[in-house]
Amino acid sequence: MPLINLVIILIVVGVLLWLVNAYIPMDRKIKSILNIVVVIAVVIWLLQAFGVLGALDGIRVGRLG
Repeated sequence: MPLINLVIILIVVGVLLWLVNAYIPMDRKIKSILNIVVVIAVVIWLLQAFGVLGALDGIRVGRLG
């Protein structure tokens, strides 16, 4: 993935998160949880995009079969 695409996606995610924080009335705790979830998701996505974190397709949660 080209670097310019990563930068554009990060800008779009940041602007959307700012819009949600600025204009959608929510409890402060809910906003902070939303911010944490988005930041963690973006960090994991970036680690996968740069190849630091291997593909998560093989990870299974729970019992097999």
